[in-house]
Amino acid sequence: MEKILIIDDNESLRYTLESVLEENGFLPTSAEDGVKALEEFKSKSYDLVICDMKMPKMDGMQILAEVKKIDPEMPFIILTAFGDIKNAVEAMKQGASDYLTKPFDNDGMILTLRKALEIRYLNKELAILRKRTDDSYKGEGIIGSSPQMKEVFDQVKIVAPTNLTVLIQGESGTGKEVIANMIHRASERAAKPFIAVDCGAIPESLIESELFGHEKGAFTDAKSQREGKFEQANGGTIFLDEITNLSDPNQIKLLRAIQERKITRIGGKKALNLDVRILTATNVKLAEAVNNNKFRADLYYRLNEFHIDLPPLRARTGDLTQLVDHFIKDANEELNKSVNSVSDDVMKKIKAHHWPGNVRELRNTIRRAVLLTPGNIMEKISITDDVAPKTVYENQAEESDNSSFETLTKKAEKDAILSALDESGGNKSKAAKLLNMNERTFYRKLKSLGIN
Repeated sequence: MEKILIIDDNESLRYTLESVLEENGFLPTSAEDGVKALEEFKSKSYDLVICDMKMPKMDGMQILAEVKKIDPEMPFIILTAFGDIKNAVEAMKQGASDYLTKPFDNDGMILTLRKALEIRYLNKELAILRKRTDDSYKGEGIIGSSPQMKEVFDQVKIVAPTNLTVLIQGESGTGKEVIANMIHRASERAAKPFIAVDCGAIPESLIESELFGHEKGAFTDAKSQREGKFEQANGGTIFLDEITNLSDPNQIKLLRAIQERKITRIGGKKALNLDVRILTATNVKLAEAVNNNKFRADLYYRLNEFHIDLPPLRARTGDLTQLVDHFIKDANEELNKSVNSVSDDVMKKIKAHHWPGNVRELRNTIRRAVLLTPGNIMEKISITDDVAPKTVYENQAEESDNSSFETLTKKAEKDAILSALDESGGNKSKAAKLLNMNERTFYRKLKSLGIN
């Protein structure tokens, strides 16, 4: 039963309101003035307030202001005479939910109250859902408030409710599977299976059986019938990681499965209907792989209905502090440690490192440092600089017919500008100063590099 607080200096009206509310399943309490009402409101929890506009000691506007200080979301219904509607409208501008004119119709009043309560409950549910979403992101290690990561989160929210096939691209260690899992959990398929397949970890001779299953006796070692990953994911989502590792024959079989929405087990005769959402990931730019004849164009267009590009850690250095704090907390729980901060020297080293292994490398480095920290402050950290592999994107650029030193230079410029924009909070003038660059030159660079 919803608890309603009635505030009115008219005893007869208070009694009438209490009777009508009780008859309609509410639990009313009344107060004769604003001072007593606020004492009551602070001592107990209420779901809605009904308040007269004109009263001694405190009027309805004053009471509204005090109630909103205590609970900004509290539904507040103003009671007013017909001639004072202008004041009631002003009260709504100040946060009142609605108003009722005297004399009021009982059924109309109950309808107004239920409407205000329903809005309150919907807002509560929305807040809970938002918190769950935020918590789930954090729980998966998806940390970041930089413009680049905000864009990724926005893309996830847009595409998750759909059935579009999503291509996730990014360097190793940027969290492609985590993003895929996030898309699945935010979709209508969340209660169904999420099946992840690493196409680079399965031998070529076994990939067809792994994806599509086989019948007993289909080949020498097929001693029993086996469901493939697509069948296991039916109704849910299948995530195909490192998709470029599929051979051309297996790419053709995947293309056919996507087009027909059916699969046939190896050795089987009956086609099985599929209801599976497909998410894929690669640490190379798939369009470049197509241009270099390393991936089928027809399959590329099927997989690239929507794409998300994950930025490398070096392009979002503004997220480093958040990530470090998050990984320290994780490591503390796992290793039973109590590290609560890092020294300025440690943070300088962290920010100076290129992080070729991206978020995965940072996590492992912080975990090791927490283990070796004797007290509460991390004053030492070992960051390996002797291994500095080229990113897959850089290797791919070198292999491209159109690759050149100029291509690599543009990429370095773009990363530096994005990092400066991140550090300046998107302020272009400040970003130009951070790079010691003339503003006019900076704007030309933004245009030539395609940075919005």
